Parts: sequence; C-alpha cells; structure tokens
Amino acid sequence: MENVFSNLGNLNLNYSYDEDEEIISESSPCNKTVPGFNNMGMTIVYIIVFVFAIVGNSVVVFVVFNMKKSKTSTDIYLMHLAIADLLFCLTLPFWAVKCNAGWIFGNFLCKLLSGFQEASAYSGVFLLASISVDRYFAIVRATRVLSSHHLLVKVICSIVWLVAVMLSLPVVIKRESIDTEFGVSICFENVTGESSDHWRVTLRVLRHTLGFFLPLVVMAVCYGWTVVTLFHTRNQQKHKAMRVILAIVLAFILCWLPYNVTVLIDTLIQGGSLELTTCETHYTVIAMLSVTEILAFMHCAVNPVLYAFVGQKFRNQLLSALYRHGLISKRLQMAYRKGSAGSVGSLRSRNTSVTM
Repeated sequence: MENVFSNLGNLNLNYSYDEDEEIISESSPCNKTVPGFNNMGMTIVYIIVFVFAIVGNSVVVFVVFNMKKSKTSTDIYLMHLAIADLLFCLTLPFWAVKCNAGWIFGNFLCKLLSGFQEASAYSGVFLLASISVDRYFAIVRATRVLSSHHLLVKVICSIVWLVAVMLSLPVVIKRESIDTEFGVSICFENVTGESSDHWRVTLRVLRHTLGFFLPLVVMAVCYGWTVVTLFHTRNQQKHKAMRVILAIVLAFILCWLPYNVTVLIDTLIQGGSLELTTCETHYTVIAMLSVTEILAFMHCAVNPVLYAFVGQKFRNQLLSALYRHGLISKRLQMAYRKGSAGSVGSLRSRNTSVTM
C-alpha cells in the first residue's frame, strides 16, 4: 500500500520484496499469491473512488473559492481538507495500474507520488482533528477566539501542511523503484542493514500513533463534549448538526479503523510478536490488508458528502456559484431556495457554522 498507513510494500500485488521472506521461508509450501484474489477488482474500485473523489472535492473547492461573503473557519478547513483529498486521490490511478502491472512509472514518480499520498493523508486527518477543536471552542466554550480569526485558522492550516510534509520525508527518501526476482518492479521503502526491520516497525508505529489514534482521541473528546452540549439545547437545527457530527466521526472510524487494526496485526507479525502458523493465515492477512485499504481510500470520497453536501448553506452557495457562472438559471436557483426554506431552518448563531 502506497499511503501514509501503508503496509510496507505492495502487498496488494500479492508479493513483496522481502517481507514475505520473513514470514514464510523459501522452502515453505505457501504460494506468493493469494488464491482466488482478484487484482482487477481492486483496480476498478480504485478508479471508481478516484472519479467520485475528484468530482466531490473539486466541487467543494469551487464553492469555497466562489463564496461572496466572508468565509467561516469551517469553510477554510473544508477547503484545505478537500485539497488534501484531491492530492490523495490523484495518485490512485497509479496505484490502480500497479495492482496489475507492477510499478512501471520509474523511481522519480515512485518518490513523488508516495510523498504526495503520505503528506495528504497526514494533513487530512490533522485537519479533521483541527475542525473538531474548532467546533469545540465555538459551541462548547462559546468563544470566537479560534473560529472567527481567519489569520489564526490559516496559520493552523499552514502548520498542518508543514508537519505533514515533514512526516512524509522518510518515505520520500527511502521509497525506490526496485526490480524484484519475480520480474516485476515495485515502489518500495528500500531499507537495508541490521536495523531495517526495526526502522520499518518504528515507522509503522509512528503512522498508527500520529496518523490515526491521537487524532481519533482528539476528535472523540471534542465531538463528545460538543454532542453533550447540543443535546441539552432545544434548537432543532442544532440537533441536526449533532447527527452530522456523529456521522462524521462514525465515517472516519468505519473507514480507517479496520485498516489500522489490520496493519497493526501485520506490524506485530513483521516484528516477530505474532507468528503465522498456516498458509491460510498468511493469505488472510494479505487479503485483509488489500480489502481494508480500499475502505480507507473511500474516505476521501465520503468527506465531501459529510462535510459539505449535507449542509443547507453549502447547497445554497453551490447554486449561487453555478448561477454566477451561467451554469443554471436564476429561476432554478430561487425555486430551490424557496423549496428548502420551509423545511430547513437557518442556524444563525455567531458561534456555529451551518456548513457543519
């Protein structure tokens, strides 16, 4: 898997450069490939996710850029999140080709695309955590210190991207295009020496901790307090916002938790803490890495729906932007506004954002 929470080298291709040799010796009767596993199916799913993610996140960026009124802190975070997801999904076609043909794009693109995906995945999860903190201060603490100061929000986003780039550097430096003994090239973290296994396990632990579990804890705490606060209000619109928040956290957990648990199990295997006793177990681990990876990839396509399309404000902004560019008529825009005005109230609070 070529992303920030990746297995350590192209297990999707059902072989690896040297991990399989650590798990199953050359004299083992286990095959290098998973029986009955369909790489073409994975390729198709990658392309579908790519199309939906490109369209959805491009629309988010388009709408935020075309907002006539002042952008809220959430709008700024959403735009950066959409850019991160766009950067992430732009690499998917290359990994889709890799599933069936190996890595055919050379060493430079191996490093560049791995860095893009690593940085975008880190920045995406950090931005999700930042949004949860922003909503906590806006709703629970009822303060605009963080949510209304656009310069501060932009500084936070800049720091997020800087940290994400720094965390991606080890992969960029170590990732190389390598010709394997099986006659197929792979894009792999080429680490040699006595400490190579320790380096890979350390990198995985870093990814698990900074790239998933710590941001998840931040989101759980912040959204937990936010939900409790909203629950004690009688405002129906705030209750709808509470459902959106729960959907956001649930989607993140459903998409990323299975993959991180699977990679954690594989990390324990790589580190020798767990021992594979049968070929069937070996096949199961490889297959689960691939299947849960697809689920994790889908999160970049789900984000636009959860963070934008469910918001009344966003839909109105989208229609306004389409009208200003001559893509829809004024009549259609006003008809939608009238139809939605009676069913969805507008939350006009200085402490909250209707986008969320």
